[in-house]
Amino acid sequence: MLLYKGPRDQLLVPLQAVCGIVEKRHTLPILSNVLIEKMGERLMLLATDIEMQIRTSTVSSGPEAAAITVAARKLQDILRSLPESSEVSLTLDDKRLQLTAGKSRFSLQTLPAEDFPRMAEAGTKTLTLRLSQKQFKRQLSLVQYAMAQQDIRYYLNGLLINVQGNELRLVATDGHRLAFASETIERSEQERVEVILPRKAVLELSRQLADNDETLEISLTPTQARFTFGNVEFVSKLIDGKFPDYERVIPQHQGKIVRLGRAAFQHALQRAAILTNEKFRGVRLVLSAGSLKIISSNSENEEAQEELEIDYAGDGLDVGFNVTYLLDVLNNIGSDLIEMRLADSNSSALITLPENDRFKYVVMPMRI
Repeated sequence: MLLYKGPRDQLLVPLQAVCGIVEKRHTLPILSNVLIEKMGERLMLLATDIEMQIRTSTVSSGPEAAAITVAARKLQDILRSLPESSEVSLTLDDKRLQLTAGKSRFSLQTLPAEDFPRMAEAGTKTLTLRLSQKQFKRQLSLVQYAMAQQDIRYYLNGLLINVQGNELRLVATDGHRLAFASETIERSEQERVEVILPRKAVLELSRQLADNDETLEISLTPTQARFTFGNVEFVSKLIDGKFPDYERVIPQHQGKIVRLGRAAFQHALQRAAILTNEKFRGVRLVLSAGSLKIISSNSENEEAQEELEIDYAGDGLDVGFNVTYLLDVLNNIGSDLIEMRLADSNSSALITLPENDRFKYVVMPMRI
């Protein structure tokens, strides 16, 4: 039975969209497969890792219906290796998937579609939001680097989506720093909703979303989040846990305010970081009238010192920070200027963007 006949890219592009979540080694062999389902003129492709599921589709030919699963990476690698202009056909023949393109022939093993584990749809009440793909992608990039990785506090290994009124807030923290970004959305309901999206789902969404003004629809239930954009439907389970009270973490009264050029500060930190110890990534920020010094040293008694001229006339301060946490935020914001608010050597720093209260980044100090 013919499943697909047409240009290589018309099949490869949707296949690549679903392949991102397919694990290379899995305890359940069928999870390394992609489900290919022909429903008349549409060919649907679906992949899952039990926690997440991605579905997309392309055009098919003929009225027949059929479904089969095949190794996702193998099929993707074969299609990638073919010339871009190739015409490809997929045929199901006695439990084998036959792929032909010109004089190339491939016969792939399959597993039954009925054994493929689809995610059950959450039947509870959903909250639906709409905004552009570009808006949400940018918001993700402003906060996702602050998520924890494999923390025992499992609720930190993800991203908080907080909806209240017409405001969509995203918050990530690993306990040492916190990133917050908000966006205004059109919405008629006013109830407050909080869910935690797992780290892997956040990274996959960042990869999938396009930098354009096309609509992204987000549907949230207490156990599931569904993202629909372009030709893709992405579903993820949510983390069941209580996210920390981020509003209490954001400092309110930092008396020392320093405006810095982002690029100059970033480059100075990168140079100073060269002489930090791999295990101990601390740098000292020494603030005085008109000057900000960045000082680092290591166990071999080597030292780096950078100095930036700044418009500051307040009291002096000597405070230590993990240089990686400072560089992470500078690498992910597009603004030319940043504002750093400091209090004393035992207090967190608050990094914001001038004339923009929609982004906040808090980093805890470290003893040096």
